[in-house]
Amino acid sequence: MTPPNAPEDQACADAEGSQSAVLSCAHGVSVEILTLTKRSDFLKAARARRQGTASFLLQGRKRGSEEPATGIRVGYTCSKKVGNAVARNHAKRRLREAARLVLPELGRDGWDYVLIGKKGDTSARPFDLLLKDLRYALKKVHGESK
Repeated sequence: MTPPNAPEDQACADAEGSQSAVLSCAHGVSVEILTLTKRSDFLKAARARRQGTASFLLQGRKRGSEEPATGIRVGYTCSKKVGNAVARNHAKRRLREAARLVLPELGRDGWDYVLIGKKGDTSARPFDLLLKDLRYALKKVHGESK
């Protein structure tokens, strides 16, 4: 809830003053990152391209003409195989932060991505290698060579 005396333009800003839902990419263009919430969107991504890495599985698909074409949408999931609720939430937090850092750079507008955590690997992998895995997986899903 926004305090009554807060400025209107900073109502949704975090401590540094940046908007959480809009990220700036390397080209100076802001990219809107939205979260997948509907099961049907996760199922559509499951039928699309996928790339496994040492720390997670990435599923990606270009949205159809009947769906909103702007913005990048991303979802995160970890099954009970990953561990208890604490372990699953830890893995999802790491995936969320990796996506926040990499998707504005390599994600494509009009695409949906789902990051699926792996048992032990998502939480235990060093974060710089997790970022490297995400960059690699995005390039593979988009059909780019290395």
